[in-house]
Amino acid sequence: MTPDRILGPLLILDHIADGRLHLAALFAAPPGDTPGPLTVDDVHVAPVELLCYPQVALFRARFSVPADAPAAYVWNGETYPVASDLTGDLRLAYVSCNGEEHGDLDRDGAERNAMWACLATQHRARPFGLLLHGGDQVYADEATHGHPLSEDWPDKIPRDPLPHDLDDLREHLRARFAERYIAQLQHPDYAWLVARVPSLAQWDDHDICDGWGSLPRSRTYSPVGQTLFEVAQEANLAFQHGTVAGDLPARFTDPKGYHLGWQVALPGLRLLAPDLRSERTRRQIMDDGGWTAMEAAAAAAFRGRTLVMSSVPLLGPRLSILEALMVLTPKMQKYEDDLRDQWQSRAHRESWQRMLGLMMQMQEADGQDVTLLSGEIHLATRAEMAAHNGQPLHQLVASGITHRPPPRAWARALGALSRLGQSPLPGHPIRIRRIPGQNLRYVAERNALVLERQGENWQAIWHFEHQGPAPALEI
Repeated sequence: MTPDRILGPLLILDHIADGRLHLAALFAAPPGDTPGPLTVDDVHVAPVELLCYPQVALFRARFSVPADAPAAYVWNGETYPVASDLTGDLRLAYVSCNGEEHGDLDRDGAERNAMWACLATQHRARPFGLLLHGGDQVYADEATHGHPLSEDWPDKIPRDPLPHDLDDLREHLRARFAERYIAQLQHPDYAWLVARVPSLAQWDDHDICDGWGSLPRSRTYSPVGQTLFEVAQEANLAFQHGTVAGDLPARFTDPKGYHLGWQVALPGLRLLAPDLRSERTRRQIMDDGGWTAMEAAAAAAFRGRTLVMSSVPLLGPRLSILEALMVLTPKMQKYEDDLRDQWQSRAHRESWQRMLGLMMQMQEADGQDVTLLSGEIHLATRAEMAAHNGQPLHQLVASGITHRPPPRAWARALGALSRLGQSPLPGHPIRIRRIPGQNLRYVAERNALVLERQGENWQAIWHFEHQGPAPALEI
């Protein structure tokens, strides 16, 4: 898919420093085209080429605006206001699961992107300061189709492919990944919104392939698997973060990029996003680098609200029961990887307890409240984990922004399972709660989440495709 015009700008938050938002504006241009300069406070900034794909070149312009006042920039004769005052009352949007596993490029654009249109309407009425993308920003599962080395991925792969065949696979995959990102940039409501609201993204498995890290090592560590990961990571850095390897913005906690965890802090608000995919295997969710970054963040003194993005829900029902049943049922074993993706998997019990311990460490620190933001399950729900200081740890799940929901029967089954309760940390029981206005614990409807800060008070509002906004939840 080659665009017939320059796409963008896509606004990305690089980092916050010295009272300013450092931003990157990303453009996708057809071969031979170059985006014109953008203007900020009468200063012209020329986009420079970031990366070339077979069908498109990416350009980036970096600039900064004050973090305590509204701002704007101009490109191609149009003014783009930015609600960049993040010091007082504030609105954030959180989304996840932007696509589907099969046939996503062939869906009707208006139907697929109905919730993006909803968020654009919301922004026009009351602007968002940041747009948080919680995983599966694209569904790249079909990117492997059409090449002999990856056509049958992950069921069958060549054991020892020739180097020139891997080079050919790389170019095939690069074109197919770019195609998916370009398709999203071409939708009017999405493009309008992301040009005005700085984005922060955390990736999940479909940004690579379904179940990445939970598949057998013979697949992920094969030459084909490693080529797939490298191409996915390149596309993730470019389209989701506006950068390339070796040039990571200061918010990333590992400049070398072995993991892509990041954090952003400003007065009264901190955002933490561990990378739950780059270091994942069937027996671990993060390696030493990811854990070191999270432990440092948990130990650091902070006053205010900490929002922790966990692409896979950290608080959930006892999925280990389902996992055990699936292993014993041959027809269901193909879903084992989906359950191993979860924190609650038997394979990740110690990692789960370790991460929950870090959440409790922050939640029970003086002057700090922690809220978990999650997606991934194509349903909306919320959960609480009891803390010793009497203030529960909240988890808010919003999923998916374009992925259609599973059958309501699945939502009811998860709700029934959640009644069993779960206490992986002694003295800190987890309970799945109902979203205000809902009869069931899990809501099978496309949705997005809006977080609002008024003074020192926070509230969460789910926006559903058919029901509209839910009553506000005080957190």
